[in-house]
Amino acid sequence: MTLMLFNTLTRRKEAFCPLRVNEVRMYSCGPTVYNYVHIGNLRAYIFVDQLRRYLSYKGHRLLHAMNITDVDDKTIRGARAAGVSLEEFTDFYLSAFLEDMDALNIERSEIMPRATENIPEMISLVAGLRDRGFAYEKNGTWYFRISSFPEYGRLALLDLQELLRNADGRLSDSDEYDKDDARDFALWKAASEEDGDVFWDTELGRGRPGWHIECSAMSTKFLGQPFDIHTGGVDLIFPHHTNEIAQSEACGARFVNFWLHNEHLLVNGQKMSKSLGNFFTLRDLLAKGYDPAAIRYQLLSVHYRQQLNFTEGALLRIPATLQRFRDFMTRLEEMRGAGSDDEPAGGQISGLAAAAAARFEASMDDDLNISAALAAVFTFMREVNRHMDRGTVTPADADAARSLMKRFDRVLGIVEGNGRDKIPDRVMELVEARVEARKKKDFSSADRIRDVLHDMGFTVEDTPEGPRVKKI
Repeated sequence: MTLMLFNTLTRRKEAFCPLRVNEVRMYSCGPTVYNYVHIGNLRAYIFVDQLRRYLSYKGHRLLHAMNITDVDDKTIRGARAAGVSLEEFTDFYLSAFLEDMDALNIERSEIMPRATENIPEMISLVAGLRDRGFAYEKNGTWYFRISSFPEYGRLALLDLQELLRNADGRLSDSDEYDKDDARDFALWKAASEEDGDVFWDTELGRGRPGWHIECSAMSTKFLGQPFDIHTGGVDLIFPHHTNEIAQSEACGARFVNFWLHNEHLLVNGQKMSKSLGNFFTLRDLLAKGYDPAAIRYQLLSVHYRQQLNFTEGALLRIPATLQRFRDFMTRLEEMRGAGSDDEPAGGQISGLAAAAAARFEASMDDDLNISAALAAVFTFMREVNRHMDRGTVTPADADAARSLMKRFDRVLGIVEGNGRDKIPDRVMELVEARVEARKKKDFSSADRIRDVLHDMGFTVEDTPEGPRVKKI
């Protein structure tokens, strides 16, 4: 099967073929580390995680870079308000971001470059644009002249001439601006009093990089040009990604083959806003007691190009769905079917597994159609459970089914991940104590231990194979 991805640049699904055999070079716009990321940001990172996991599932090696914006207006203001250095301020929020990524079982990119560590590459890119006539300087700030790049705006379906003109056909009035045209964008910003000691002395003058140049310089440094995939939210199509293309391709080389963008996240049907009381960071939700795996599931369960309506009501129902996965895996591990241990997998189970894998992959190959892929997994679980109920599943069958589920979870990341579902040692000690109490027929003590476990958020089921512990 061929992986088809919707390319924002062409507005159609296209067959994905990496530029290098079995290696995918991919860049994702990462966080600006001035505050905790909110769940709208995390939806984008879950989408990227789903994409890279499926590319890996398909057998591709990954070279994935996600930038860290640690110098811009917001980080500088935040550091000055906190009375600490820019590095200390951004280090704190970068650590928080990585903790959030780990909590949601989001894989780390192979490269995570910080803007402040790649200033020379940004200076070189701006100098190249200057030397080729695409950039000009006003009062110490260097701007990109969009009128010099005829292809400007094609990613966002903008017409350059329309963009440069007012409704009456004249060029836009830019008297109030320092730049030649109001729509030109900054590549290198002159140092200002508000920036304090955050500046670099360079051939471009004393200053700091603009936001757009950071991504162009870092992506091409680590991935080359062109590279395979660039991702981000739809809000970045214009101006950020539009400007990235202009400054990266002005010197002649194609920048990126595929542009993939995820849609916005809504909360309770509305745009997320602090004034509406529907603005959440991951930490807000974890403080309310929600399972990070449930949060991950809600963020990945809707196709990335559809708006996702995030609700706490739905979040409350997801743990039961996740428990179905875990119970199924546990049952497979414990299953001892009617046949002998040496009996090969039955034709029915192997046939079900092959059909489920084909449906799952066909769905994901269709521009990561996650809803249909999840439906294939649920159908497989239901059918295998029926066979287990009938006692017609052998140990080899169970192994085959379990192996397939683990393959699916390489993409989903909801069953096994980062040890978050590991039963705490104290809980297991109480479970063992309850087993001993039952052996001694001290059922009163066993019941008390069960109550303690319940208060700790766990329940115990007694099975012929021994106690089965579950998180409530």
